[in-house]
Amino acid sequence: MKNTTLTVSKTGVLFALLLALGLSTSKLKAQEKSFDFGVTLNSDTFFGFYPTFQGSYGDPEKVLLTFYGIHWGGGTGAAWGNWTEFGIGASFSAGDYLTINPQLGIVSGSLLSSGALEPSIFGDGIVPNLTANLASDLLEGQLYFGLYAPLQDKAPMGGTTLAYIHYWLNTGIKASDVVSIGAHFEHLINSGGSKVETSTDVYQWIGPYIQFTHPNGGPFARFTFGTDMVDGAESFFKLTTGFSF
Repeated sequence: MKNTTLTVSKTGVLFALLLALGLSTSKLKAQEKSFDFGVTLNSDTFFGFYPTFQGSYGDPEKVLLTFYGIHWGGGTGAAWGNWTEFGIGASFSAGDYLTINPQLGIVSGSLLSSGALEPSIFGDGIVPNLTANLASDLLEGQLYFGLYAPLQDKAPMGGTTLAYIHYWLNTGIKASDVVSIGAHFEHLINSGGSKVETSTDVYQWIGPYIQFTHPNGGPFARFTFGTDMVDGAESFFKLTTGFSF
């Protein structure tokens, strides 16, 4: 498989894109706007511990301005220059049960721009990503796809920039107002870099999950586990808990 990577020399392009995303939702009617926010604590076999937050603002019947952040530096990301990710986007309804949320993120650290061989920098990489959420009385699910591409080339002599493709799909059945069960598939690919000629699988997880959610929304907890299909690997596990306001 050929590598897929993107290197941009100037961070001004990123700021222009982020500004355009923000302005695209500025015309929503003020009297119909709402604000939602959620915080999640995550721990898994590869990334370690990483808190996240996500929020939205706007008219739920139209377009929502969305924003998110990931504190990758809480776990494995500490070795990548205290890696952090922040992005904004817009969420659209696609029927009664499906929402689609394209976003654009920026990461700061050292993983993408230098392969974690140089000091951390702002604008380590850019992350165009898409999330689709399914929520009905019976079914739940999420599809995520993100491209992590170096925004700068800071690789030392003999080093390389890095790029990744990260995606997952999970879907489940709500067995009751509190408990849901389902399956999770997740794939992380080292898709390229300045000196990376072929892509390689970092992990490829598949397994079941069980989730407990407050009937009226708010707190939830999910445990996912299973096998890693990459040669030489064995199992994976992921624990997630959070609260929506």
